[in-house]
Order: sequence, then structure tokens, then C-alpha cells
Amino acid sequence: MDLKQVVDNNLAKTNLGKVANYIPALGKVDPKQLGIAVYDLNKDNITNAGNADVRFAIESISKVIVFLYAAKQLGLSNVTKHVGARQTGFPFNSILNMEIEKAHYPLNPFINAGAIEVTSLIQPYNGKSPFDQIIQFAREICHDPQISLNSEIFESEDRTGDTDRSLAYYLKANNMMHADVTASLTTYFKQCSMMVTAISLANLGAVLANNGIKPWDNKRLVPTEVATYTKSLMTTTGLYNESGTYSSIIGVPTKSGVGGGLMSAAPNRFGIGIFSPPLDNAGNSVAGLSALEEISNELKIDIFQY
Repeated sequence: MDLKQVVDNNLAKTNLGKVANYIPALGKVDPKQLGIAVYDLNKDNITNAGNADVRFAIESISKVIVFLYAAKQLGLSNVTKHVGARQTGFPFNSILNMEIEKAHYPLNPFINAGAIEVTSLIQPYNGKSPFDQIIQFAREICHDPQISLNSEIFESEDRTGDTDRSLAYYLKANNMMHADVTASLTTYFKQCSMMVTAISLANLGAVLANNGIKPWDNKRLVPTEVATYTKSLMTTTGLYNESGTYSSIIGVPTKSGVGGGLMSAAPNRFGIGIFSPPLDNAGNSVAGLSALEEISNELKIDIFQY
């Protein structure tokens, strides 16, 4: 597949979205960017085009990494006691779903309340802070030792994160979260501020597509049941309120982030990473989703069709 042609076909669609300027540091990112990377499991190689090696903030795609790490360390059943697997019908930073339903835990790990809850489950271990554990795991699963914390973005997240604080204190006040709120939020803001590339995300998608086994060294990193559960979550909740829409259009388990990233896992075939900063109203990359639809059609990876 000619990925350069896919970039050329979709780059103009960056004009249809807006960068996430509610986080000031993200508002400085050049919007006219589109990068694509595809890891082919059958050929065991990765191809890329456009701005695939540009580093950007992982944001909500970190929720996948932290969920995988928590499930790997604590066991999937222990994590799912604290967070559900349902779509909410509300924005990713809303508490209304739990208020209305009087829920006893966040409805899924990819909304902010659920992600904060999962992050809070990770405790210091062997002298390593929760964030040190997370970034080490991120470097391994993304096959990218250069993943680092962007201090400017972290400080911007921390300075503007009052809604997330309200979510965390709601969890704490209702006995859903037992860890320290301030420490958990610091870890959460840091995990969202890790700098990755589209290539990093293609590698992450490839591990999930390969059922938890790193294709570059054939070593298992997460249990099969955890990889399978995570892919199902990505299908139903990975694109915020547009998850159902794009499941029918694209049909590939995908997680987005407001940094402009998309990470997809086509089971047993491909890991896909895309970067393009301008977002639609739901918080998903406009040009990125258009490019992903083209890739899905070309490679015939819609799980509901093939």
C-alpha cells in the first residue's frame, strides 16, 4: 500500500479540525501535519509516510498502555472490579453518567474518570514510582526507548486540569478511589504528556494485533485475554462518543488522543499509528480518521466485513 499517497489524499482535511488549545501547550502544535505508520505482522516490517517520526503528546492513548500494565501486574479481574466496559453517551470528561446511574465505578477505562481510577491502582514497586513503571512499560510495548516526559505539556495539563481534579475527588468521596488524589493525578497528567510518534503507536497496535506478543522479538508482554479485552474496549469506547459511528465505517479497534494520535490494532494482521493534530468536536483527529478509513478499505481489515 502506498502510504505517501494516503497522506497526500488526506492532508488537506487538517483544515476541517482544530488543535486542542484548551491545553495551552497543545495549542502551539503545527496543525498541518499527517503521519502514518503500519506494522505488517505477516511481513514483520513497518512502513511509514509523512510526519510519522514527529513526536507528539500521547494523551488519551496512554489509557490503553496503563490499562494493559495494570491488568498485567494486578490481573484483569482485579482491574475490572474498579472500572466497567460500557459506553457512556457523555463527553470523556463528564461525571454525569455516574451521577445519573448512581454507578459504583466508572463505566469504562477510556473516559477520564475511568482512566484516573486505573492509574490510581498502580502503586510504587521495587523503588519505582507509578509513573516510572508506566513510562518503562510504554517504552517496551511501543518499542521506543526515546519516549520521554514533556515537562511543558505536563505543567500545562496540571495547570488546566481542574475538571479532572473534580472527577478524582468525586471518585474519592464516593469510595471508588482509595489512593491519594494528588499523587494519582500527577501520575495521570504525566502519562498523558509522554512523547511518542506514529511509529511508536504502530508498534503498540502490533502487540495488541498479535494478541499480546511483541512481533519484533516474539516474546509475550501481556496475556492474550488482556489484549483481547482491550481490543474490544477500543472498538466500543476508543473514539469517545463517535466509537459506534466509526466502528461501522472503519471497523478496526482504535484509540484516539487529543494530541492528534490514533492507534489501531487489526487482529492478526496490522498495527497502525497515525498523527494529525486537528480534531473534530468529539476529540478525534479529522485527517487521521479519514486516512484510517482509506487504509481499512484498501487493506480489507474491517473486522465486521472480513
